[in-house]
Amino acid sequence: MKFSRRSFIQTGGAAVAGTMVLPPLLNSCQNLQISPDVKSYLDHFEVTTQMLQKVIAAAMSKGGDYADLFFEHKISNTLGLEDGKVNRAFSNVDYGVGVRVLKGDQTGFAYTETTTLQDMLKVADTAASIANDPKTFKQGEVLEKLPPNYYKIARKWENASVEEKIPFVQKVNDRVFALDDKVTKVRAFLSDETGYVMFYNSEGLLTCDQRPMASLAVLCVMEQNGQMENSYSARAYRKGFEFLNDDLVEEIAQEVIEKTNILFGATKPKAGEMPVVLGAGGSGILLHEAMGHAFEADFNRKGESIFSDKMGKSIAKDFINIIEDGSMENNRGSLNVDDEGNDVKKIYLVKEGVLDSYIHDRISSKFYGVDPTGNGRRESFRYVPQPRMRITYMEPGPHTTDDIISSVEYGVYVDNFSNGQVNIGAGDFTFFVKSGYLIENGKLTQPIKDINIIGNGPQALADITMAAADYKTDNGTWTCGKGGQSVPVSMGLPTVLVKKLTVGGTSA
Repeated sequence: MKFSRRSFIQTGGAAVAGTMVLPPLLNSCQNLQISPDVKSYLDHFEVTTQMLQKVIAAAMSKGGDYADLFFEHKISNTLGLEDGKVNRAFSNVDYGVGVRVLKGDQTGFAYTETTTLQDMLKVADTAASIANDPKTFKQGEVLEKLPPNYYKIARKWENASVEEKIPFVQKVNDRVFALDDKVTKVRAFLSDETGYVMFYNSEGLLTCDQRPMASLAVLCVMEQNGQMENSYSARAYRKGFEFLNDDLVEEIAQEVIEKTNILFGATKPKAGEMPVVLGAGGSGILLHEAMGHAFEADFNRKGESIFSDKMGKSIAKDFINIIEDGSMENNRGSLNVDDEGNDVKKIYLVKEGVLDSYIHDRISSKFYGVDPTGNGRRESFRYVPQPRMRITYMEPGPHTTDDIISSVEYGVYVDNFSNGQVNIGAGDFTFFVKSGYLIENGKLTQPIKDINIIGNGPQALADITMAAADYKTDNGTWTCGKGGQSVPVSMGLPTVLVKKLTVGGTSA
């Protein structure tokens, strides 16, 4: 069946969502049948396999080693509530194709916001200029690949009206106000997005993906005896309209009330070096920022990461296992196929305390002589891919949460981070902690708020002396920035004890 671009928005991707079973790999060329799934993407972007091959030939015409095309169409919608009413709505449509050419370790890149053959040939010629050895490129056969589906959709966002979405945003507002009479202001936001991508390269690989995304968030402001406090709660998944339900509304409403209430009466600990217990879930931001980026292969390939010479060496206690994954069902950071057409894999970055793998894209995997890990990611068709995290987490450890807290004479327990800064090379970091608890004589006592935690990522990793079996994934609206690009990610952590970090607080 042939789809127009307009009808594709309404009906496209049904097979990707699980209504059709086809072989995972199909060899085809111009005179062979393309599967209905991939044919719908070709029709949607108004291109043919012959056009793809002509553009690739132009991209390779000056002697490039490799070239690829990344097509993208993204439809985004946002609703905002303030002062008790949904009073803001935004929509955006983005469309185009990026052409990349590799020559050695150099990259040529250009993009166009149309997919006419003429415009694609122009940007292909621009990207091809990274090389200077004109020659004829020999086309191979088209290799069609249908990826697995890690985010099945029950109902697509394109089939849901604004009128159906508004009540859920209103319910969040009403429920937060109902839970606590100290609430003075609520802001709520609902965002949904559907992205369609298609990928083709000079090796003949042709693949595609439909990428949903949804997030519901709430900011709560409370007042008590003249003291104002605020906090935030959110959930984000790769799901369709089924993402919205009353259980979700209740979950984030209860959470934001709890997070805000804890701030009343909170204090600051004495400043200085002390044990820090990182709570399960959201503390994974420290794992992501202070450690995960240092595992990205481009930093190591260039010798900028402190882990550049640590492959195969022990960098943590033997019960520490750190995983980078992209295959968790419906997770914000998951991908069916990465932005270079590679299979998405679950990899151990650290296995039993030993550095086992870097995070690779095509360039770094070739440099190191290993298979790509499925971490080639880009913000949109306007950017080149980089080695990027997807879902970074630590596996459960052998200890209990109670044992960890009871082992600390004086320190802090933190689980609600807001922002931070990291020096990737040295691994030094500063994180701002929104809230937590003081630990005194092995017990959680006074709530604390608004403190900084300062340390060094590799040293903090080496200083994790205990890890509990209470692993939790944080399903918030995390977005990772790198090289001027932002991509959705997720993270997780069990409760862990770092034997010492510098905590900013009051004078001793």
